Amino acid sequence: MAKLAYDWLPDRHLGVASTLAHADELVGQVGALLFDYQSQPGEIFSLKEVRAGSYSRTVVASISPIPRKVPLLVADAMVALRAAIEHVLFSEVEHLEGAPINEKAARLIEMPAFDTYEKFDLWTKARVRNGPPSLQPGSELVRRIGGLQPFHRRRDPELHPLSRLVLHTNHAKHRTPAITAVRLPTMYRDDQPPRSPIEIPQRPEEPLRVGEVLAELPWGTRVAMTLVPTVGINRPGTDRWPVLMVELEEICEWVRTQAIPRLITGLEPPEPALPAHYDISVGYDDERSAISAGSTRPAVERHREQVVAAVARVDLARVIGGLRSAPGHDVIAAWLAGLTDAEVVARGFQVRFNPAGDSEIEQHNCDVIARLRDEAVLFARGLDLH
Repeated sequence: MAKLAYDWLPDRHLGVASTLAHADELVGQVGALLFDYQSQPGEIFSLKEVRAGSYSRTVVASISPIPRKVPLLVADAMVALRAAIEHVLFSEVEHLEGAPINEKAARLIEMPAFDTYEKFDLWTKARVRNGPPSLQPGSELVRRIGGLQPFHRRRDPELHPLSRLVLHTNHAKHRTPAITAVRLPTMYRDDQPPRSPIEIPQRPEEPLRVGEVLAELPWGTRVAMTLVPTVGINRPGTDRWPVLMVELEEICEWVRTQAIPRLITGLEPPEPALPAHYDISVGYDDERSAISAGSTRPAVERHREQVVAAVARVDLARVIGGLRSAPGHDVIAAWLAGLTDAEVVARGFQVRFNPAGDSEIEQHNCDVIARLRDEAVLFARGLDLH
């Protein structure tokens, strides 16, 4: 007998894969909007110089508004992720009961999120009287639910993915949509570049504000700076503003690779992992095969590659164009535009970071850029032939 695709996933839970795919599509839409926003012709924010005695202050003059659809899509994605967990839990209870669940018991079926065992214990005891047998203290399903609780993270349980998911969804459903804002997590002088990612200076985790002073230098001094803006999301009820796409990535990954499989199997997450995405715009006679053909590469990863590729296209065009015998800038840009994001990123990563001016790394980078120039030259010759 042939082995079923995703044999650990019972038929009653096949639908959760489509819910996860829907959430990934929503995250993909968020990423697309953010890419357009962050690559708009104008700057995300503008600066002005303000004199203060013998000093010059670099002040934030304006900030481009974030599209309203971004926080709405974020809220939709979070709600879909929470629904995926709740749907699996309800379906599992129905299966274990083997009979329709009365309305009073059905209202007690929910995925809790507690930061202490004591709170979780009270939750289980509250189901003794009217809850279904499968949610009684000591049951296998309660053990699975307990294994996913935030209190297992002994330090900062509020940072557990389930805690954050519940925090975001409760706020979005009952208060306001997600709150997003432009952040400037890092900035540094170009003449003092960090030697490694660890040395990149981190600014406070808070929104950028009009009127904020970013730098202060003696009047008349000019220093080139690298500023790396991003979009953050507020964790409701806190002053934390993590990077939006990172927050989504961490919660999505946990729901897909930990919460759902553990809730279904009660074991270590089995292989293969559920896909992050498959085409849910069409119907399938064989849903398992469709799920098996899906991609485990989530929307956040695709967005990150798109952003890195956009930066790499600019940087590579600049350095290649500076070499002797290089084609014109328009030709180099056309060549890079014809490459996939993955191909551009792969070429960009061949150039090694060299803040210390190591001669071997310098020679390596010169060789890489020369090879890329040769690729652009071949591309230009192909244009001439046509």
